[in-house]
Amino acid sequence: MLNKKINKILIGTNNKGKLKEIRNLLPKNIKTLSTLSYKLKSPIENGKTFKENSLIKSKYFSRKTNLICLADDSGLEIDILNKKPGIYSARWGGKNSDFNKAIKKVYNELDKKDTNWKIKKIKARFVCALSICYLNKKIACVEGKIEGYISSKPKGKNGFGYDPIFIPKNKKKTFGEMNFVQKCKIDHRYIAFKKIKKFL
Repeated sequence: MLNKKINKILIGTNNKGKLKEIRNLLPKNIKTLSTLSYKLKSPIENGKTFKENSLIKSKYFSRKTNLICLADDSGLEIDILNKKPGIYSARWGGKNSDFNKAIKKVYNELDKKDTNWKIKKIKARFVCALSICYLNKKIACVEGKIEGYISSKPKGKNGFGYDPIFIPKNKKKTFGEMNFVQKCKIDHRYIAFKKIKKFL
């Protein structure tokens, strides 16, 4: 089965923002299905890395549906916070992954670390691990990163998650201020996708 071209794939996420971005990246000839339409809850992500958590999701959703699954695990690493929130990026928003709450937590942690952080360039990066699995078999697992800085305040209403506080290197706008097309041409998901598309 896996020697044939993939013409149908399940996108293993219940995050509507990620679903939209991944659908946009996939070739148009591949039919995409969503875990939302199967009403599948996400598995417990107990991996230690983005790649491990991505594989947990793609294997789990594939077993549940008997479909080839592409899953993403991504998050924000802030150097001064020892690369936190990292793999716990969504969990910083509490049970409902409320990113307003998560962004407040980032700012609180930065204030504790350095009260003058807003006038400095606080290095950060977005990381995305993408994996494709069929049942328990790993087809591919890759990682993409984009370096940047933390904005002194949230800016922009576009995107999702931490997008309003992340300014990519050599750019003036946050991901939240960029339109969908601008962001999708440079972000961590796009960088990871360039590595994985040969498996599709």
